[in-house]
Amino acid sequence: MAYSRFRKRFEELMAVADIRIDGDRPWDMQVHRDDTFPRFFAFGSLGMGESYMDGWWDCERLDELVSRASRADLKSELRPTDLFLAIQARLVGPKGRKRSSGEGERHYELGRELYRRMLDKRMIYSCAYWNDAQTLDEAQERKLDLIARKLRLEPGMKVLDIGCGWGGAIHYFAERYGVCGVAVTISPDQCDAARELCAGLPVEIRLQDYRDVDEQFDCSYSIDMLGHVGRRNYRTYMETVKRSLCPGGLHLVQTAGSDNSTVKADPWVNRYIFPGGHIPSPKQIMEAAEGLLAIEDWHSFTQDYDRTFMCWHDNLSAVWDDLGDGYDERLFRMWRYYLLSFAGVFRSRVSQLWQIVFTRAGAGVDRIR
Repeated sequence: MAYSRFRKRFEELMAVADIRIDGDRPWDMQVHRDDTFPRFFAFGSLGMGESYMDGWWDCERLDELVSRASRADLKSELRPTDLFLAIQARLVGPKGRKRSSGEGERHYELGRELYRRMLDKRMIYSCAYWNDAQTLDEAQERKLDLIARKLRLEPGMKVLDIGCGWGGAIHYFAERYGVCGVAVTISPDQCDAARELCAGLPVEIRLQDYRDVDEQFDCSYSIDMLGHVGRRNYRTYMETVKRSLCPGGLHLVQTAGSDNSTVKADPWVNRYIFPGGHIPSPKQIMEAAEGLLAIEDWHSFTQDYDRTFMCWHDNLSAVWDDLGDGYDERLFRMWRYYLLSFAGVFRSRVSQLWQIVFTRAGAGVDRIR
């Protein structure tokens, strides 16, 4: 089967981003199979990611390849004839993988050891804040202190953590700032870990959907959780926040975002990393909050997520061979593709990272950096 027409058009598209096929620069693609090219056209980003996972192509600096491709906005370079090429590719190229049950959910079922080795000592699975920080541990602590200042945490305040992960943030705020409160998660494993971590502190860890919280708090926050609730639930999220805040209370959202309002997540990310997730645009956030919450502060530190993802990748690569059975080569390539491509997307600033402070009563928050 001749795949030359698919390769030729793919090379034309990549050239827009100064990426060469089988070139000698770190960000160039090394393609090992000719049927990789129709797979790209047939399945788009899903085909790109799965073919990398299957070892059909490689790149020394995958993060830089993705950054260049993202900045070039290759979707805008597509021609009407590319649609026919995609149809032909589905007919003559390799078939896509059938989705297995729980394929994406496996991201969260690999055990704590992977995350413990990849993340900082508090297992904070969200963007760090690298201002005056040299290590990941320091950068995550800087982020937590930044949140504490924006929320004006004081001893005795009652705080709600929406989507608490393994409990690192609420533990830090209770221990360092003397707050008490509630942290909710829908993950049994994370709930158990958070309870172990916060034992002896005035913190209640609940295995509970955030929408079922029915009490008020002095302040609340969610860290890289909004993108998991789904686009249709943004308004419900804001309604829950308003209901849960005392008058004059503050709420902080840290979230990845995009300048463009979209309705669908990237197919590869949706299948393998964050099923049902969706990163919001400013418009979608403001529409969800309209009439419920006032935006007091909007802070972007997108470049810090690039550095955070690169650090996670380096940490995981260094220990992968020690993780034991079940951590095979394809899974490693999935994680490598995820971490490096996300670093590249944030480097290009096509995706961004924001901290947004809301109030239900116009508390007049000073801009704190």
